[in-house]
Amino acid sequence: MRGRGESVTMEDDTTLNDEETRNNGLEICKRYLGGSWTTARLQDFHMEHVKGGLSNTLYKCSLSEKTKLRDGEQRSVLIRFYGQIIHENPDTVLTDSVIFSLLAEKRMGPRLYGVFTGGRVEEYVPSRVLQCKELHDTAISAACARKMAQFHKLTMPIVKEPRWLFDTMTRYLDEALNNMSFIEVCESKRSKLERLMSFSLATELTALKNILGKVHSPVVFCHNDLQEGNILYVEDSKGSGDAAWQLQPIDFEYASYNYRGFDMGNHFCEWCYDYKSAEPPYFTARLSDFPTREQQLWFIRAYLAEYHSVGSGDEIIANGGSSHTMEGDTEEEEAMLIEVRAFALASHFLWGLWAIVQAHMSDIEFGYLDYALKRFDAYFSQKKSLLASNVYLICNGTDHSLSNH
Repeated sequence: MRGRGESVTMEDDTTLNDEETRNNGLEICKRYLGGSWTTARLQDFHMEHVKGGLSNTLYKCSLSEKTKLRDGEQRSVLIRFYGQIIHENPDTVLTDSVIFSLLAEKRMGPRLYGVFTGGRVEEYVPSRVLQCKELHDTAISAACARKMAQFHKLTMPIVKEPRWLFDTMTRYLDEALNNMSFIEVCESKRSKLERLMSFSLATELTALKNILGKVHSPVVFCHNDLQEGNILYVEDSKGSGDAAWQLQPIDFEYASYNYRGFDMGNHFCEWCYDYKSAEPPYFTARLSDFPTREQQLWFIRAYLAEYHSVGSGDEIIANGGSSHTMEGDTEEEEAMLIEVRAFALASHFLWGLWAIVQAHMSDIEFGYLDYALKRFDAYFSQKKSLLASNVYLICNGTDHSLSNH
């Protein structure tokens, strides 16, 4: 489930007693890791289920402390077994594997140790995922911006046309409309579905495309789901201050060439949704937490400082990108503020449709229909604000008034 309980949390869950699964895991590790792993016995091998995962099943595999390792060997790795997704959309798995491999090579993601039919062996990163409230922290926000910029500077061997966003929306819309027509639902779900149907989503999607068509947004390689559950917080015992930690994006299932504004607008939308609630509907939504103009500019300036830097930009300090002007807003920054506001609508629309589909398909305990309603409520609220504002959308170098800043 896309980060609403799916993202990998690098915390151990349950040690396996299933001997067949452990034997399979050990054989995979021997085959792809070699070295000390080849002589490991089952009694020296530990396999633990890792929390999270709907599309995939994840296991931490480790050798006991008494096993002597050779130089450079890892005591623990992560095995990912692909789930239903490989049967439903094998192209997604292929693209995800290619992207994961290249990002691993560039050290922008966990290392890749092996690929096999049905899964892969990855680096196990001792870490935790970010909390929603941490996205508001200035140092973390700047670090997220730099990671996003590094993604956007990449050239990847996949389709360069920005088809992912509208193709995915169209597919989700077709599935959502079918799901909303099901008769066998409880009364509480039926009332929510009826409200969702009242939104005339097919017509609304056309209206959204018209709005976005007036916005200039560069096509770049995007993560498309850079929310707190897909960002690892990795501590570095050798560092201090800001150098004592680093962020590492994970879960590249949705990565594709896409409009820059979507990646940024989607990230800002995620400031508003916390998925750690233990009570139904298992999330909290606060649209008032959408970043302010000042918070957006902080992020944008860190992003631009990294994007315009030569190389990786690791030397840029976590101060929001002070190498970019802080003396008043540049034309580029103002255009990006508009771009982000427009594409935030696409984020609400996409994940609202996604939630309707999941409400019918998923077995995970989560208030999908409640979530869909919250996302569409946010969509219509922010759309009204955007269309009522005296902003100018830049399209091919020409100013176009949408018609309250």
